[in-house]
Amino acid sequence: MSRVGRVERVTKETSVLVEIDLDGTGRVEVATGVGFYDHMLDQLGRHGLFDLTVKTEGDLHIDSHHTIEDTALALGAAFKQALGDKVGIYRFGNCTVPLDESLAQVTVDLSGRPYLVHTEPETMAPMIGEYDTTMTRHILESFVAQAQIALHVHVPYGRNAHHIVECQFKALARALRYASERDPRAVGILPSTKGAL
Repeated sequence: MSRVGRVERVTKETSVLVEIDLDGTGRVEVATGVGFYDHMLDQLGRHGLFDLTVKTEGDLHIDSHHTIEDTALALGAAFKQALGDKVGIYRFGNCTVPLDESLAQVTVDLSGRPYLVHTEPETMAPMIGEYDTTMTRHILESFVAQAQIALHVHVPYGRNAHHIVECQFKALARALRYASERDPRAVGILPSTKGAL
């Protein structure tokens, strides 16, 4: 059974299309108009082995905030849709990823309950190209709200802003991949004592 999510989100500020296949090969086609964000979404698809299509047109003449936020909201909704009933998945996943001097530790629970814990170095360059580095937390907040998952992201150290953000997306990709994969020992079993996720 295919695990594909497709979400279109249209407002006066943005028009977003997201398609994700959780059982893909890491094929990515992304265009948001924000170069560094495209680069991060590429990391998410490739390292998660998700086939990912993202097409966003936003009010970039104002700034990149709405474009980035609405894309993250649509991505979270598409991810939740693709998970389906969650029967037979691992549910939990974690990954630690270094990128030169930076390190990201990510743990995820596909719990059905949105919660984010996020820490990263405070002394970081404010911009990477047209990408506002304060948006990383907001991307994760928006994704978590729609995907309805618990997500803990911790960057204990790092100096280069590009590295600090990128290792978070790579670790997130792997943690989501591990959590959403099917557990061969749990075929037909929902990984919850509550009977619902």
